[in-house]
Amino acid sequence: MIGSSRESLAACQEGLDGLRQEAGFDLLADELFSVAALLDGEGQLRSLLADSGQPAAVRDGLVHQLFADRVGALAVRVLAMVIDRRWSTDVDLVVAIELLAAQAAFTGAESDGTLDATEEELFLFGRALDSSPALQMALTDPSQSPQTKSSIVRDLLGGRATASTASVLQYAVGHLHGRRIDAVVEDLGALAARQRERVVAEVRVAAPLDETQERRLSGILSRLKGRTVQLNVAVDPSVLGGVHVRIGDEVIDGTVASRMEQARRAIIG
Repeated sequence: MIGSSRESLAACQEGLDGLRQEAGFDLLADELFSVAALLDGEGQLRSLLADSGQPAAVRDGLVHQLFADRVGALAVRVLAMVIDRRWSTDVDLVVAIELLAAQAAFTGAESDGTLDATEEELFLFGRALDSSPALQMALTDPSQSPQTKSSIVRDLLGGRATASTASVLQYAVGHLHGRRIDAVVEDLGALAARQRERVVAEVRVAAPLDETQERRLSGILSRLKGRTVQLNVAVDPSVLGGVHVRIGDEVIDGTVASRMEQARRAIIG
């Protein structure tokens, strides 16, 4: 998202955070996902709701007319909040509803104590995608329906994942909107981490870190970022030694492999 859509999403996310104590919040994620799925397949309706040239009262009335009997009162309030903002494209409006649904799911996970497990499961699912081209192909095959892709994820999770992990992944794989599936899963992980105002650091090391090492690295990164940093550690023998850290677009590469490559280039130069 860019421009007005990014600003609108931030405002809606802040607004949603203030509703976590409202009645019906436990149903909100599934209800918003259902609305997003409907709008994803209804281009004309989607365009109308995203058209800021239409009077706000008209769009608000349409939301109540279409959805008041389908979802709860809280979901209708959130939808009204969304269509009252400006969106660069109608697809951005749908993506915003999806992200708010995921935020609601992660808020629920925070409340019931499963947010840590959810973050870990999203990370592991991302790693599974990275290591399995066949899985990536199955989940991005345009000939497969969203329902089929959702079933693949459900079978993979096997009932062992948290409710929030299952909910967001089963929806996301069928509604990528042209985005890379690994990027979508990564964004979901970042959104889950943001639930506690934490930053996710993807760490690659040659051998597993012990508890003291993880605590020390997390402390160093937290001081650098000014926020609590959560580590998602993956063992990758190709780094040889040292540590590779990625936080968003920022990379800290202190691996032996990197230093060897720098030395090789210096010698060649």
